[in-house]
Formats: sequence, C-alpha cells, structure tokens
Amino acid sequence: MPVYTRTELDDTTLRLDIDLGVASYPIFLGENAPSHFIRQLSENNKTRRVAIIADETTGELFGLLYESMLITAGFEVISLTVAAGEAVKNWHTAGQVLEALAENRLERTDMVISLGGGVASDLAGFVAAVYQRGVEFAQISTTVLSMVDASVGGKTGVDLESGKNLAGAFKQPETILMDIDTLTTLPGDEFKSGLAEVVKTALLSGEEFCGWLEENSEAIMQRDQKTLVEMIARCIEFKAGVVASDCLDLGARECLNFGHTLGHALEKLYGYGKISHGAAVAQGMRFASRVSVQLAQGSMETVRRTDALLEMFDISPVASPSRPLDIREAMHSDKKVRSGEVRMVLLSKPGEWTCQAVPEDVLYDHLRAYDGMPETAKETK
Repeated sequence: MPVYTRTELDDTTLRLDIDLGVASYPIFLGENAPSHFIRQLSENNKTRRVAIIADETTGELFGLLYESMLITAGFEVISLTVAAGEAVKNWHTAGQVLEALAENRLERTDMVISLGGGVASDLAGFVAAVYQRGVEFAQISTTVLSMVDASVGGKTGVDLESGKNLAGAFKQPETILMDIDTLTTLPGDEFKSGLAEVVKTALLSGEEFCGWLEENSEAIMQRDQKTLVEMIARCIEFKAGVVASDCLDLGARECLNFGHTLGHALEKLYGYGKISHGAAVAQGMRFASRVSVQLAQGSMETVRRTDALLEMFDISPVASPSRPLDIREAMHSDKKVRSGEVRMVLLSKPGEWTCQAVPEDVLYDHLRAYDGMPETAKETK
C-alpha cells in the first residue's frame, strides 16, 4: 500500500499525501503552498481558534504574514513567542507555553500551530500532545532542517539536562505547510545545517539519491526553488516510507539516527544551541562511516563519499569539545543504548545500514582518533 502520493497542484507547488496507517495528512510544498494550506485548515478544522507558537526570529519575519492569512480565513489567532535556539527547547519553556494556553482558555477542539524550524515543531508538537491530553496540531516549516526531517514522523520532545529529546511524545500533525519562499531568508549556517540531514537521507536511501545530490549541488547551494522543492520531496518520500514501517520507533526507524549518536553527544557537550544540529550530525556521520569500516563491512570509498558529500555543501568538520572519555559518557545518554551498550547506525554502503552495539574499546579508539578529522587519512584501525 502506498504511503506517499505526490500531486502537482501547479508548476511550483506539490501536495504530498502521507499515509502512516495510524495517521494520514497532506504536506503542501512550494511557492503557492500557503493558500492550499489555509484552505485545508478551513475545510477540515473543527474550530476557528488556533494558537501559533513561534520563536522570536521567525515570528518577526513571518508571524504577521501567516496571522493575517488565518484571520482573513476566519480564524481567531493567539500568538505565543519563545526565544530562538535549541536552548529554549526544555521542560521549563514547555511549562510556560502550557500555562499560556490555559490562560487563553484554549479548548480540546482548538489547534496549536508551530511556526519555524525543528525546535519550534518539537516544542509546539510536544505541547499539543500533552495539553488537555491532546489538541490538534499543524506545522508551518520555515527551514530546510524542519522540512526534510523534523516535520515528518510525529516525533516531538524537549531536551533534559541529561540529554537531547529525552522527554517527548508522538503527535502526528493534521497538515504541514512548507513555503519555499521562507528559505530565501535563511542564514547560510542554518541552510547548511539542514543540508546535513539531506546528506544523511541520501546515504540511507542509496546510490540514486546520492548521485542526484552530486549532480544538483550547485543549484541547491544557489537555492534554486525548483531544485529545492524536488530535494525536499525526495527526503519526505524516503522518510515517510521508513516511518510507515515503524511508526513508534521500535526498529527500522532507527536508521534515521545515522550520525546522531555522536551528534547529540556533541550538542550536549558544547551546550545546546552553541553548535548547530546539522554540524553535529555531519560530524557524527563522518565518525560513524569510519566505525562502519571496522564493524559493518564498510569501505573507505564510503568514508570518502560521506566526506565529499558534506564538503560539497561546505559543511565543515567540528573539533572535539572534550576528552574521549567525556564524549563516550555523553554517548551513553543516546536513546538507542540497550543494556548499557552504545549502539550506532552504521553503513556498509549507501542504502545498506545496520544498528549494532559498539564495543567500548572500539568506541574509545575511534574517539581518540577524533579531533575534527578533516583528513581521510584518519581512517580506521
């Protein structure tokens, strides 16, 4: 049964219907996506009252635009703003937002809408999942990272001091808007952060997507809208297929954590918000590709391919923030840990992966070799 249906609404806009079994919803992607998104809400929503949760930066750029669209369509809008950055995605902020929803008397039939990137969707989705045991949720994604990764799959959550995304819930959206015009305002580092997740998706997907990225890298870096729409659609198609086979993240969906075991540890050790998620995951993919040579029949060709794809999008290596023992300890907070063993997603080649335990001595040896590892000469034992 198809989990992904692609419909061209016009020359610049796609409708991507996602069917996950437990939930189905449309994604509107492209230049004219906002009008289709508003029409979807107007036709299907049970209420005329929505709460938009945005960070300060995104709210300033796009808040009035989307508020006016919703008001014109007949909705009453409550606007809530939080600080920008990963550091705000925590238990305390979630509590403040929940109190604000209660003070504004949001009801069970009302809706929460996230406006922004992955932080906004994670936080707002978590709040929507727990407020009055669940209210409707929709997303307006404004970054590459949120469009290709955070928006699809229903994972929401906040960070704890012990690790990233350790408190969360599954909450599927009613619909998602991906307005490609918002990417024109995205700072260069944020744009590249999202491209790291695109590279991750391509390596998991296989040779065809990797080759497409290599052929279209120049147009992607120039932010050609038609190319970006196709890139995002390909990422959504792959992730939708993975999520549909494992909606509760109990098996096959683990592949989406390629690069994240070390990546999340780096974010924790640097301090949340001090390093971009994409930069941390990119370093995690460099690291995992090297471990794969030793443990998963990976090859140095895949190591070089991983490095080259990241370098193609100007995603620089990240220096080690701490001692190997400290990094190893931080990696033990990863959600894939079982019986105290660190488990990593490893690639034998693009499109072929496994998730397996990494012996402590092997992990420590690779961490000792890691200090930014820009040279491919830092291969494996």
